[in-house]
Amino acid sequence: MPGSTKLSTAEARRPLVIRAATSTFARAGYKATTVADVAAEAKISSAYVFKLFPGKEALFVAALEDCYERILEALAAGVEQAADRTPDGVLDAMGGAYAELIADRDLLLLQVHAQSAAEVPEIGAALRRGYARVVEFASSRSGATDAAVQRFIAFGQLCHLVVTLGIEDSTEPWAVLLGAGLRHPAFGDAAH
Repeated sequence: MPGSTKLSTAEARRPLVIRAATSTFARAGYKATTVADVAAEAKISSAYVFKLFPGKEALFVAALEDCYERILEALAAGVEQAADRTPDGVLDAMGGAYAELIADRDLLLLQVHAQSAAEVPEIGAALRRGYARVVEFASSRSGATDAAVQRFIAFGQLCHLVVTLGIEDSTEPWAVLLGAGLRHPAFGDAAH
């Protein structure tokens, strides 16, 4: 068909392999996951994964970059849906959109595992690039003060902690204190 571009099999499979990598690395972490594990999840051979990515580091980085791209898309959707157009209102809408996105625990856990593997130079660099993009986006699109953007990121990290610890329904005083005011689909409709 004139004007249409047909993707090669490799180009078409690359996003599928990245999504399989996201799920696989989220379950077992960077260090415990092998390229063969990702290949099995993607239902392709390890050789084919190596055709697409030169090694495990590149595969993890691709999954992390895709994760941050999805985060930015969610934050942008939050901006568009914000009923309150004040800086705090926009940040709150971004936070709600992000919380909905990471209801998919794979994206949340991939970020946690990336932090635990940040000593790998390629992963640390990708993690810093991802955070830079999120911070710059939140700042520019909300118009909020630096302190408000810092709180926004800090609350996001605290939400990660509460969800990964599985304390969203805990009645223990320390857990209630940590989760006070946080919103995440795992907490139900009300703020924890």
